[in-house]
Amino acid sequence: MTSSQTARRPKHHIQDRESKDARSLDVQQFLDTRPVGRFQWFVLLLCMLIVMLDGLDTVMIGFIAPSISSAWSIPRDALGPVMSGGLLGLAFGALTAGPMSDRFGRKTVMVSAVMFFGLWSIASAFATGVVSLTVLRFLTGIGLGASMPNAATLMAEYAPPRRRALMVTAVFCGFTFGAAGGGFVSAWLIETWGWHSVLLLGGVLPIAYVPILVKWLPESARYLALSERRRARLIGVLNRVQPAVADERTRFVSAEPARDARSPVRAILSREHVFGTVMLWICYFAGLLTVYLLGNWLPTLIRGLGFSLAEAAIVGALFQAGGTVGSLLIGWQMDRFNPHAALGATVLAGGALAWYMGVSAHPFSVICVLAFGIGYCMNGSNTGFCALAAGSYPTEMRATGTSWMLGIGRFGGIAGAMLGAAMLHANWSFGQVFAALAVPAAVGGAAVLLKGARHRGTFVAVSGAAGH
Repeated sequence: MTSSQTARRPKHHIQDRESKDARSLDVQQFLDTRPVGRFQWFVLLLCMLIVMLDGLDTVMIGFIAPSISSAWSIPRDALGPVMSGGLLGLAFGALTAGPMSDRFGRKTVMVSAVMFFGLWSIASAFATGVVSLTVLRFLTGIGLGASMPNAATLMAEYAPPRRRALMVTAVFCGFTFGAAGGGFVSAWLIETWGWHSVLLLGGVLPIAYVPILVKWLPESARYLALSERRRARLIGVLNRVQPAVADERTRFVSAEPARDARSPVRAILSREHVFGTVMLWICYFAGLLTVYLLGNWLPTLIRGLGFSLAEAAIVGALFQAGGTVGSLLIGWQMDRFNPHAALGATVLAGGALAWYMGVSAHPFSVICVLAFGIGYCMNGSNTGFCALAAGSYPTEMRATGTSWMLGIGRFGGIAGAMLGAAMLHANWSFGQVFAALAVPAAVGGAAVLLKGARHRGTFVAVSGAAGH
């Protein structure tokens, strides 16, 4: 060993010892550079189950509506206020949950929301008329609307960038699974015990899930790292991700910008964020307008072409199935390519397919393929927007940014359901309806592309890059 090597060695050992004593840890970098392990998959499972229960409870009113109208001797359209009340509750819950989550934590708000919609779903089973059921479904909707954006936010904050969009969109696939499962279970429950039993199930399952969430669902490490007062909880969570990675000696550092002193709502509307925020609202509003219009009226439109009820149901099912496949594949595309370009191209392709669906008569097989393709593009891109929103804001306003996009989008869903009814009332043809659907698709696609062009290269998934 040379004298110079000998001289350097003590200095190297001193630096190692100092580094070990300091135990500096950048929480964001630690989570972003780790491979996807059992902990992240466990978080995904817990969040997906929340969204699955959300999907079950959200759509069940549609499954039991015929039984309610028969039991109460009222026409089906008399239940319109019940449907609208639930959607308004979803919007209100999403708009309020984000700021609460950024203040009190993702886990706290999520667990409270699951308990909330479970209790009010049980109460809905004892409704005695349209007015009481409308109020109870509005209250149920608040909990439902609060749970979903927080599930997306929590998953985004634990998933590494290279898998983040895929894992967030996978969480949202739980909604489709819950909705589909709810349809099968509802058919059996209604026949055996009546419509009340469906609402009871929609309440008992989430309440039974709450103790599991309390014990096993982790709080967001990024959220905990924002305050020194939460240091002990942060150490505990990080040691679940990787045993013995942190202890009382650990000095936590962060590459994120300094915490914004403004309220989260004011922050997402500040000069550096307002353009991206408004573009996200436009994207999601236009996307849900299209999806809710088709989700509510596609079987009726197909039936109007002379196809059977069974064929109309098949087309509707293929539209939903396309959305499930699209959610996963679009998330994969967003992780590998420019996320704005991937989403923009998908939305515009959905608009083109909708226009082609209505431009001329097609055989049933072609209609099935087109319905699947439209569902893939429109339903799938809506899920992708949730991942995009989660990657467009720093930690202290991420839940607010995501939940406000979801809340504003709910009004697009309400508008879509009402617009479809107005089109049918005005005797619009099948071709006219689908030609019109190309308009919101063009608007939504343009909005996401403009967002990407305005801030090219600044989407750093959940890293807090400003200006989205």
